[in-house]
Amino acid sequence: MDDTLAADAAEIAAHAERELEALVAVSSPSGDLAGAEEAIAVCAALLPPQAAIERVPCSTSDGADDLIARVPGRGERKLLLVGHLDTVIDHHSHRPLRREGDRLYGPGTVDMKGGVVLSLGLARALSARPERFAELSLLLVTDEEWRVQPFTHVERFAGYDACLCFEAGQLTESGEEGVIVRRKAAGTLRVRATGRASHSGSAPDQGRNALLALAHTAIRVSDCHEPSGPDRLSVVPTVVRSGDAFNVVPAAGELIFDMRADGAEVFSRVVEAVPGEVDGVGLAPRMERVWPGMDCREPTRRLLEAASRRLGRPIVGLSRGGASDASHFAATIPLTVDGLGPRGGGAHTPEEYVLAPSLAERAEVALALVDAALNGTAGGA
Repeated sequence: MDDTLAADAAEIAAHAERELEALVAVSSPSGDLAGAEEAIAVCAALLPPQAAIERVPCSTSDGADDLIARVPGRGERKLLLVGHLDTVIDHHSHRPLRREGDRLYGPGTVDMKGGVVLSLGLARALSARPERFAELSLLLVTDEEWRVQPFTHVERFAGYDACLCFEAGQLTESGEEGVIVRRKAAGTLRVRATGRASHSGSAPDQGRNALLALAHTAIRVSDCHEPSGPDRLSVVPTVVRSGDAFNVVPAAGELIFDMRADGAEVFSRVVEAVPGEVDGVGLAPRMERVWPGMDCREPTRRLLEAASRRLGRPIVGLSRGGASDASHFAATIPLTVDGLGPRGGGAHTPEEYVLAPSLAERAEVALALVDAALNGTAGGA
């Protein structure tokens, strides 16, 4: 491994655990304005002093403003770092960071405050060498976990040469460093049912049962599920709500599907599978939270090869089904790589954790990729 790279990674790792403790101490579930502002204040304090901080409107109309930090340089290439500060754990379930062996437990540790901490450390390391880049930008958003409105930030970074996103990292089955270069498109399908209420004891057949219609729809639409098919389409019913009382035929309800596929255009086939009505109950489908797919395997091939040489161990491009903001940038910044955060597990649960040794290991991976991207060794990709 390059000596400078090793020294920078050690410096990032030396501060990472304490910085993660400070960031996890802030409860910042999606949509909570006070939590978002406090998390942003922590991050602003950890930015390099050269960074110019800008607050820009969040993609979610009533969300806290997102953070953009820009560091000007004297080099030739522009680099974007991406992360999010919101979590799915509510205030009641929030706990401060705790250590058990090599595991650092806390809400948002792996998704993705651990990655945010690494991105901040990387920004500080790079800012000390402004001759290496033309512009370094860090984007931290406050609504990644719950956003249903269109993502608004892509045009801000037109012309950037590389994008690194710090969602959770992983190893390959053989123990090599893995990064994410391919993700499925993601979509949420909401189906609303409108029937007619009646007394479930004295007049059950006079009603139009929304719950039964939604159950029928769940089974019918799930027939589209074909994860091993040419589009790798998954269609999973995840939420159903219907009925207000145990002795009333439910007159209304809703059913939600989570969908993933190689391309978002496939989701229209699922929408078309929703029947217009079932036994007199009207059904109205609506698409929400449609995120694009990401396939940067070929554009990043030479980048990963060059970064592997600098790191002294292989970096392997992998696929992941979960959605990420990296997918929004991949179409306009072909050198987009995700999964640069620390390794861990239990995302979206009270037992979420990161592996402490991986903070240093993933800092090394990120620095190697930055080095390769800024040196132009992926030229022609």
